[in-house]
Parts: sequence; structure tokens; C-alpha cells
Amino acid sequence: MSNIKKVVDFLDKAQTYYLATTEGDQPRVRPFGTALLYDGKLYIQTGKVKNVSKQLAVNPKAEICAFCEGKWVRISGELVNDDNRDVMVAMLEKMPELKAMYNPDDGNMQVLCFKNAKAVFSSFTEAPEEIDF
Repeated sequence: MSNIKKVVDFLDKAQTYYLATTEGDQPRVRPFGTALLYDGKLYIQTGKVKNVSKQLAVNPKAEICAFCEGKWVRISGELVNDDNRDVMVAMLEKMPELKAMYNPDDGNMQVLCFKNAKAVFSSFTEAPEEIDF
């Protein structure tokens, strides 16, 4: 299993992760559930009209954290916009429940991929494992 696949598989298993951004000097955290491995990159999805999109446009540095079965992963890096329609279609195929809110041509659907990222898997019983991607 590739290292990036291990990260995405963990996010899929956890189902919910928490995305942290900043707005000025105030941290902002919210639950997310979208994660897609596409062309060797980790993608998430949101709407361009949402505050999270606006916050990432100002400061693309972000971190996500997910917890599952006594382990957690923290992924830090930059989330950069990708207007690739094929990625949007792949996200909707993986998560068809999003089709009620988004489509690749609505001008609102946004996919972002991690750049200069590091995932750190941790638990209370094992040494941390770091994965750069």
C-alpha cells in the first residue's frame, strides 16, 4: 500500500475528520467527510461560497485531524484549489450524496489538494509514523 493511500484509507475508515483553518488570528475548525485519492494526491471538497473556501484563499495552510479505533492522524500542509473537472466528477462518484448539493459545472463546487503535506499517525501505545506527500 502506498503511503498516501494509507492516509486516505484512514480518513475513509474514520468517516469524519476536522479541518482547521484561520480567519485573521482566529482558528476555525469544522467537521468534514470528503477525501479522495486522485492522481496520487489527497483531495477534499467544499463549496466556494463557504467561509472555509474564503479562509483557504487567504491562507492555504490547514490541518486536519481524524480519530479511529484508538489511533489518530494529523495532516498539515497547504490546500490549493484545483479546477480539474475530472477530479470533481471522481469526488461525486465516490460520494454520491454530494450530488444533491454540488455538480462540477455549478460554479460553486471546489476541490482542493494537499501540497507540501505531512501526515503523522499517533496513538498512546505506538511510536508516531510520519508520511510526507
